[in-house]
Amino acid sequence: MSIAASLKQQPQNETERADWWRGAVIYQIYPRSFADSNGDGIGDLNGITRHLDHVADLAADAIWVSPFFTSPMRDFGYDISDFRGVDPIFGTIADFDALVERAHALGLKLMIDQVWSHSSNQHPWFEESRQSRDNARADWYVWHDPKPDGSPPNNWQSVFGGPAWTWDARRGQYYLHNFLAEQPDLNLHNPDVQAAILDVARFWFARGVDGFRIDALNYTMHDLELRDNPPMPEDGKPRTRPYDFQLKQFNQGHEGIARFLERVRGVADEFGATFTLAEVGGDFAETQMKEFTADDKRLNSAYGFDFLYADKLTPQTVCKALAGWPGGDGEGWPSWAFENHDAPRAVSRWADPEHREAFLRMKAMLLLSLRGNSILFQGEELGLTQVDIPFDKLQDPEAIANWPLTLSRDGVRTPMPWQATHEGLGFSTGEPWLPTGPDHAALAVDRQAGDPESILNWTKRMIALRKAQPALREGTLHDCRADGSVLTFERRQDGQRLLCLFNLAAERAAFALPDGARIIAATGTHEPNLAPYAALIAQLES
Repeated sequence: MSIAASLKQQPQNETERADWWRGAVIYQIYPRSFADSNGDGIGDLNGITRHLDHVADLAADAIWVSPFFTSPMRDFGYDISDFRGVDPIFGTIADFDALVERAHALGLKLMIDQVWSHSSNQHPWFEESRQSRDNARADWYVWHDPKPDGSPPNNWQSVFGGPAWTWDARRGQYYLHNFLAEQPDLNLHNPDVQAAILDVARFWFARGVDGFRIDALNYTMHDLELRDNPPMPEDGKPRTRPYDFQLKQFNQGHEGIARFLERVRGVADEFGATFTLAEVGGDFAETQMKEFTADDKRLNSAYGFDFLYADKLTPQTVCKALAGWPGGDGEGWPSWAFENHDAPRAVSRWADPEHREAFLRMKAMLLLSLRGNSILFQGEELGLTQVDIPFDKLQDPEAIANWPLTLSRDGVRTPMPWQATHEGLGFSTGEPWLPTGPDHAALAVDRQAGDPESILNWTKRMIALRKAQPALREGTLHDCRADGSVLTFERRQDGQRLLCLFNLAAERAAFALPDGARIIAATGTHEPNLAPYAALIAQLES
């Protein structure tokens, strides 16, 4: 069956199902870099609204919009000073409502980030909390006395470098911040804080939001005994921050998080067919993802960093990640991403320039063949490369603090190229907040849209294939195997069996299709053997 013929099997009103998210393709938008509507060089909500046709044309099921909330922008929106406000940089609450309306008119669900582990130090809650030890919000953040020698309460380290504790003279105590000192940790052990956060969730659900991606979820509760983290066993990985020297056993992943998520699920259920997705990183990510999504009474799905920071894409890496989600009773639903706003472009990590075109086609087919949800980061459908941002133009606080040993997150956050020959590549009429990629004009949307062989149009075909084949969208996964550079697994649903096969190397590889197999999609040559980064999906006899 051809890809075109298989589209006739696509169910109608796919996003109207209560479990629309199961097997969904989710398109992540980083607002600062997607589209600028007012010429100030920074993307905004109106820019997103004006370019949603692009996402609808991809046939994605949903968009996930990264933070647009009121913020001092010390961590570009992940330091929130009003959980219910829209930062003027991005527009107004009316602009957000218009975005929701336009997304729904196009058949797109709309998800937004929720950042519940911390706030900005300019949030009114924190400004009140730091005033004294006995005010109404004194216990809304994590405060503790110093050790007798004046040093921090324990050895916990910040992700951004240095101790995870900052001294506050007004309280005469330290406060916890797992990220920047300007991002104090909320005390989610406090029932009043939980109630406030649940009210924030209700606020956004009531405005028509269809789901949440919850940032740094495993940081939302800490060990109440404040026990020291043990040293990280030697693993051969480079250590560029003090944070890398510890096993993060006590500053994240508290058992109380799972109980709180049952309350979150209850709020989501109040509003009908909503979707909740956890971001979970760290040393115990797989265990915590399972806890956070267990028994259909917590969150719907979770994703970690199996691929986001992997130096190489190997069959073993893929099979190990998939093995963590076998589909047993009470297990949540996985989501997968190869790129996001924090992780470098996959094509720059995993392929040499000579083979990028072939690799990008294989990568799209692989991501859209995995059991779970597929998350595409803006520009991934264009094959955008990582941009090398010079030090004098860096915006990322982590990269600046750890220069030059930490790869800048700015390199994946560069402006979306819409028009190849326009100033700023059609992103803005002003100077963009980050430089555009030197090779991104050739990859611009307008240049690729009219080319049937472009990566953009290939990605559209792969999304269409996923939607047309029930086994790819929601089926079970079986027999994941690594044979040299060749990865194979089966997807099955209602008697349908699909063999998915990928050469993950820049060299040719031998393979043999089973008797009776019929190829329904392929990239690269596969006879007499697989070309570098060739891939195919074949219908097997039942």
